[in-house]
Amino acid sequence: MRFAVTGALIFASSALLLAWQLPGPRPEQDQGAGDEPVIRINVDLVNIFFNVKTKKGGRLVPGLNKEDFKIFEDSKEQTIKAFTRESDLPLTLGLLIDISASQENLIEIERQAASQFFSTVIRPKDEAFLISFGKSTDLLQDYTSSPRLLSSALKDLRGDGQTPMIAGSPVPVNTGPIGGSIGTPKGTLLFDAVYLASDEKLKREVGRKALILITDGEDQGSTYKIHDAIEAAQKSDAIIYSIYYVDRGFYAQYGAGVGGGEGDLRKMSEQTGGHVFKVDSKHPLNQVFQEIQDELRNQYSISYTPVSTSRDGSFRRIEIKVDNPEDRVQAREGYFATKNDAE
Repeated sequence: MRFAVTGALIFASSALLLAWQLPGPRPEQDQGAGDEPVIRINVDLVNIFFNVKTKKGGRLVPGLNKEDFKIFEDSKEQTIKAFTRESDLPLTLGLLIDISASQENLIEIERQAASQFFSTVIRPKDEAFLISFGKSTDLLQDYTSSPRLLSSALKDLRGDGQTPMIAGSPVPVNTGPIGGSIGTPKGTLLFDAVYLASDEKLKREVGRKALILITDGEDQGSTYKIHDAIEAAQKSDAIIYSIYYVDRGFYAQYGAGVGGGEGDLRKMSEQTGGHVFKVDSKHPLNQVFQEIQDELRNQYSISYTPVSTSRDGSFRRIEIKVDNPEDRVQAREGYFATKNDAE
């Protein structure tokens, strides 16, 4: 059962579009649609999902209790109302895969690893969708709880056939229906994909939400900027897990070095409570997916009623402190104190 929440500040941190027609809201989310009840909660509540890891080695720390934490909003300590360990709470997940020229040689590996990931992480109460992005952004599979459907959609992953956009090489022109004026160069619409997946697919969902990006982090031609993508993810309460996967042979054949994509991925992930995973010979993609699964299934949740109840749209910074100095908290940086869209 899904619940529509109105008259509330519910901020859940777990953690299109340019080339397709978005479906409307799912019936079970429409107020009064079908036989699904609408639950209205008239309280101000901030709910934060987070992980705790060791400072050395980055290992997940299980078994902590409410007494092990303090939480601060804009440097003011808040009273914890509820604390839980959320290993089985339903999950809403979006997988965004880069199919631009620099990633084409990696697609088959990504297809196999993602299929295995879906088969192990998706449970009956979970839902996931699949998006590819390059010079356009395509929804390959809308919300489903079926690993079989998600794996089938992965078979449709194809390189987008564009001319590589590397310094000194030709620049193709895209004239898609959305995302800039005619003649604006399009190459890898990473920021557009994150923004629109957050705003159009995840914003109306409740509970734990996450986006997983597989890309080398190079954005070329997006209408939205990185700060737009981060803000959209924060407002939709989605964690961004970035998988930094680079085909160094591709860049070498053009005599070019790998750009600054890892830094952009790190910024998006860290500000939303996620993490950047690097794929290499000692850290293959299927191992990265297993680590993401472990993080998603071993989260903590803290809820509190903020001292400041003003809904002025400002960004409120959150800091969660854990007693053990050898541990660190991985959580989003804060939330936007906006009125619930349903009000």
